[in-house]
Amino acid sequence: MTEGSASKKTEKLNGSVEYITYTNNSNGYTVAVLRLNDDSITIVGTMPFLAVGDCVEVTGYFDSHPVYGPQFKVQSFEKAAPSDTASILRYLSSGAIRGVGPSTARNIVERFGDRALEVIETQPERLAEIRGISLDKAEKIASEYSKQFGVRDVMLFLSPFRVSPEGALKVFNALGNSATEIIKNNPYVLCSEDIGFSFEKAEEMSHYFAIPKDSDCRIAAGVEYVLKHNLSNGHTCLPKEKLVDTAARLLECEPDEVNAVCDQMLNTLQLRLAVIDETDFVFLPKYFLAEEFVAARLSVLLKYSPPSELMADLEIDFIEKQQNIRYEDMQREAIKTAVSRGIMVLTGGPGTGKTTTLNAIIKILKSKDLNIALAAPTGRAAKRMSELTGCEAKTIHRLLEVEWSDDERHVFARNEKNPLSCDVLIIDEMSMVDILLFESLLRAVRLGTRVIMVGDYDQLPSVGAGNVLADIINSHTVPTVALKKVFRQAMESLIVANAHCIISGNEPDLNSKTSDFFMLQNLNPALATELVTELCTKRLPDAYGYKPLTDIQVLCPSKMMELGSVNLNNLLQDKLNPSVKDTKKVVYKGFELREGDKVMQIKNNYDILWTADDGESGSGVFNGDIGILETVDRKNGLVRVRYDDKVATYYGENIGELELAYAMTIHKSQGSEFECVVLPILDTPKKLMYRNLLYTAVTRAKKLLIIVGSRQAVLSMVENNRKSLRYTSLKKRLEDIFVD
Repeated sequence: MTEGSASKKTEKLNGSVEYITYTNNSNGYTVAVLRLNDDSITIVGTMPFLAVGDCVEVTGYFDSHPVYGPQFKVQSFEKAAPSDTASILRYLSSGAIRGVGPSTARNIVERFGDRALEVIETQPERLAEIRGISLDKAEKIASEYSKQFGVRDVMLFLSPFRVSPEGALKVFNALGNSATEIIKNNPYVLCSEDIGFSFEKAEEMSHYFAIPKDSDCRIAAGVEYVLKHNLSNGHTCLPKEKLVDTAARLLECEPDEVNAVCDQMLNTLQLRLAVIDETDFVFLPKYFLAEEFVAARLSVLLKYSPPSELMADLEIDFIEKQQNIRYEDMQREAIKTAVSRGIMVLTGGPGTGKTTTLNAIIKILKSKDLNIALAAPTGRAAKRMSELTGCEAKTIHRLLEVEWSDDERHVFARNEKNPLSCDVLIIDEMSMVDILLFESLLRAVRLGTRVIMVGDYDQLPSVGAGNVLADIINSHTVPTVALKKVFRQAMESLIVANAHCIISGNEPDLNSKTSDFFMLQNLNPALATELVTELCTKRLPDAYGYKPLTDIQVLCPSKMMELGSVNLNNLLQDKLNPSVKDTKKVVYKGFELREGDKVMQIKNNYDILWTADDGESGSGVFNGDIGILETVDRKNGLVRVRYDDKVATYYGENIGELELAYAMTIHKSQGSEFECVVLPILDTPKKLMYRNLLYTAVTRAKKLLIIVGSRQAVLSMVENNRKSLRYTSLKKRLEDIFVD
């Protein structure tokens, strides 16, 4: 496993299935015992509808599981129907076919002998000749039997197109026994959400089956592809004219042809339409309904706010005296709004007192015996929220109790039927929350719950589609308090002062040699790369005592180029954790992780097990969590990663969810703070040269920020106020609802 399956010797085994240990009906993953003449071996892999008595040929490689011992990892398999009466009886008696038990199996074999399976497949009505089997039951038996070999036919049909067994099973589950004929006529059905193939894969198959370029099915798939592709750019919708033109270029069709198909899709609700500022916008239904729901739910939450509790200034004065704090006017306004209104937004930049204000709000609401839930979109943001407030904060996914459905998609246990029990819900880092996640969150909020949204309006928007925080604020429909006064103590930090200069479009101070913000000009990418490496490995540790793995973080605008995170990770890995003769390492899909490396989890995984230093155990590691790879156990095929006070264990494919974290993109750093940030800005792609990206990077640094690269590039980013344009409808929907 550690060197990847490609380095294992591929073998073929032929035998009969002796025992089924485990099977997952949704994805076909199966653990079984295969009888090989006088021996047997455990086989594991995607083998849908495998049954006791099946005769199979499996292709794969031998491996060793840390708990279960020797196994044969199956990469592909073929199943043959049993041919003699004894094998047929064993197969039918195994329960492989729903509705056929041992007694019915015996009756079928006694009646039809070694032709029993042929009769089931081609003449199922003859099963009704057996007492106890009606025509209806005979048809159901035939249908169940066809699944056993129908999926095999789909796998064989799709194998020339390099489709995995898991992918083939998705196709079969979605399309059934008619899958091959359906795909031949319209391969673009494979792009549906239930199956999830790429448009490029469907195009490849379309060429093979000679689907005309101007066919409606191809144009419809192209239109959906353009909308789906633009979700990754944050758009929940696109102007219809722009959508049609883009799809026409992609498909090499006439715009009129695309427009006609688009209209058909709108008529059948495959797509949805909204008019915003006299322009037609087209949506995928899920995103249309999400923005519609969020707008409606926010208006209802405001309408059914909890009883208003007006706070007198004397009460805030008492808290100030008790806490030895002096609140600024807008902080006082925020505290009053949180207590007197059912929903609000608290926004502000660094040094404006958001945390102080939030802590006051929490203290007051707790004094009223209200149950408060705190949440943030990522694990790191939730941890930081816990540290700043002294209260437990969860990721939004954890708060909503994420579960996995039968089709391997996450669903939330908390929803309209099972809402959250809290009286107050506070969400931090709201700029990172996308529209689908916010929809799920609001579905779980009871009427009468106070909802307080906290975030920096000027931060980068969410990775997922939508512009939730900005749309809510810009709609002027939800009570919003913006903290703008920067406290004198905070302004003593050049990081804070320059952050406010940047977001205001003013030139930051890049000349200081004595503060916490430095600019090191270097216009040669190769030399700048050396400087970044030297800062992290020698100069900053020597001058400030910073630990390279825990205190220093390199943030890059891009993954690519010499000063991108990929190249810098490789260079810093070799400097800080070089590979020597005895270094234990794991190579996975072309990248190398070594014991001692700084690594980051790149997706939420609620199944990864961990053990804390105090003996507590649990599961779940989250996108953006940063740790140190402590152990590479090649023998048992696992690695262990330390995340603060707990150690998580990764097996097999899960290792692919880790990547080096000496350097990371600015987008990945959202919701985090680091003692020291090194920020290379030189060979930055033009599309990433904008103000909000620079602002987000600068505000990640707590004590020291060093920019390496071009002064002119930094100033160009400050001047470019091109906020990431996002086509959304939430702002307009909120305005329309509140006007009505």
